[in-house]
Amino acid sequence: MFDFIIVGSGFAGSVLAERIANVLNKKVLIIEKRNHIGGNCYDYKDENGIIIHKYGPHLFHTNYKEVFDYLSNFTDWNIYHHRVLAFIDGKKVPIPFNFNTIEQLFPSTLSQKLQEKLLNKYQYGSKIPILELKKEKDKDLKFLADYIYEKLFKNYTAKQWGIKPEEIDPEVTARVPVYISKDNRYFTDKYQAVPKEGYTKIFENMLSHPNIKLMLNTNFKEIINVDFESKKIYFFGQEFKGKLIFTGMIDELFDFKFGKLPYRSLGLRFETVEKEYFQEAPVVNYPNDYNFTRITEFKHIHPTNTDKTTILKEFPKEYKKGDVPYYPVFTSENRERYNKYKEFAESFDNIILVGRLAEYKYYDMDDIVKRALEVFEENFLNE
Repeated sequence: MFDFIIVGSGFAGSVLAERIANVLNKKVLIIEKRNHIGGNCYDYKDENGIIIHKYGPHLFHTNYKEVFDYLSNFTDWNIYHHRVLAFIDGKKVPIPFNFNTIEQLFPSTLSQKLQEKLLNKYQYGSKIPILELKKEKDKDLKFLADYIYEKLFKNYTAKQWGIKPEEIDPEVTARVPVYISKDNRYFTDKYQAVPKEGYTKIFENMLSHPNIKLMLNTNFKEIINVDFESKKIYFFGQEFKGKLIFTGMIDELFDFKFGKLPYRSLGLRFETVEKEYFQEAPVVNYPNDYNFTRITEFKHIHPTNTDKTTILKEFPKEYKKGDVPYYPVFTSENRERYNKYKEFAESFDNIILVGRLAEYKYYDMDDIVKRALEVFEENFLNE
């Protein structure tokens, strides 16, 4: 009946389903445990007509022309340049930490000295990871690095991940740079936009094909059985000889046989505020104050003519069964455990792992679309 079964309808699963249906003209079943498509990118309009990102803000940005062109088949775009402020020492200042931030936080003489030293050492327009700057011998640059580390990085990281920054993989810490620039945009990619009608519409357009069938509200465990001994997959009790593309938690796929992989989750609190705008920017981070990490105001992302606004506060927490697993926790021990699962998956002829949870890796939206397109080309175009 089906040539492919895909578990999960986020970008990884949906891109592969669309390519298989349109290019190969093969039949695909998507199994999705939630009651909607789109994974964590799902959005909807609330009672005020504001487009809300149900699982936290998703801002599309990429330097990959092929990814932007591909997604443009399924949506029109509004140009959008994301801006983020951080509440530090009683002021809301731009991040990534840049020359404007330095000017707002330090006395002018010190600010000028710091900017000159940064420019002497680093190229204008470059981004320096905070942990790299901490290694500086120069006492002023060391002061700046320590200040940023203490005021912006340390407490936010501890809230977000529940562990000390030193225990986190450099892949994550590199995402907190010092920007040698006066550019207040959060991203500097060539293509920055949000879908005109929201992300959900992209997925609806992608999956609107007679070769694609969807099963929502379905845990894959209810209908798929993976036999570890024979390395066979059973679908409703019958051997499935097609390919299983899995985008969920890899440890769950293999019944946690090598132990559980930890994830971080989020408690999300949406609030309607009776005023036109609540804050000055789409996102304000609170590294040191309160027990939430940031507040997002969606009207800044998708402007809407209404006298009310909707905000979202994010409370990071340890993942427990029933939560949404947002982020793999990158430590060397966890990577070793993941590699055992990966090796085991490779012993099957017809399992393909794609995505943040299946590959235990942090992907931005554009990265996962690119990855899915590459997996399609590598595995299926020559069949």
